[in-house]
Amino acid sequence: MSNISNNLKYLRKKKGHTQQAFADLMEIKRSLIGAYEEDRAEPKYDLLKKIAEYFDLTIDEFINEKISDSWKPKPKSSGSNLRVLSISVDANDRENIELVPVKASAGYLNGFSDPQYISDLPKFQLPIPALRQGTFRAFEIMGDSMLPVQPGSVIIGEYLDNWSEVKTGETYIVISKNEGVVYKRAGNRFKEHKDLKLISDNKVYDAYTIAADDILEIWKAKAYISTSLPEPAPDPTMETLTQMMAQMQKSISQLNKN
Repeated sequence: MSNISNNLKYLRKKKGHTQQAFADLMEIKRSLIGAYEEDRAEPKYDLLKKIAEYFDLTIDEFINEKISDSWKPKPKSSGSNLRVLSISVDANDRENIELVPVKASAGYLNGFSDPQYISDLPKFQLPIPALRQGTFRAFEIMGDSMLPVQPGSVIIGEYLDNWSEVKTGETYIVISKNEGVVYKRAGNRFKEHKDLKLISDNKVYDAYTIAADDILEIWKAKAYISTSLPEPAPDPTMETLTQMMAQMQKSISQLNKN
């Protein structure tokens, strides 16, 4: 029997539920519980998630661990736990870059580890060497909190499995339960804190922190695509010309000393 069938039967009995009582809790037919426990069928993603959450487990634990009286769960807030990452590949078995449009952001919080959801997202490839080695995903951003990156731009991020690799001052796409999909600059190293400080480049917006338990995924920003081209640089003012002259004089003085 699979881990799912064994784990479901063990956990249900440990809670003292009959198949009918547990089916009522999950809002499904009793016959389905029997089929799952007898390994004649497996629950779909949404139900799998609901069952795992009811028993205070991750989906990964419920699927892959053999749960018994001697089993102990791993700590959940270290920032380096195993996570299930669903990806899609092209006809040549190369990983795609999936695009999460703004309209799909809310659904991404529920479907980020669902292979079917990921396979239904728009996907593309880029012939750029820097975006070939690793797992990448693209997120459309809205709002002006990260100006000069314009709203509607697409940020391409590389999947960060070990959150202790977050570096202060670099930008990331952070997926969290309460904030959803955000593109921000890290204000601290994750391993030194139990939460992550997020900073907007637009100083109108205040920095804030999110707890480790609230974070679902972190993607390190590697590139962006935008249809908003930069405006021409403004003509230099007297102040900027004075600053340029002062810098030149400083550089010349330094050369003369050398």
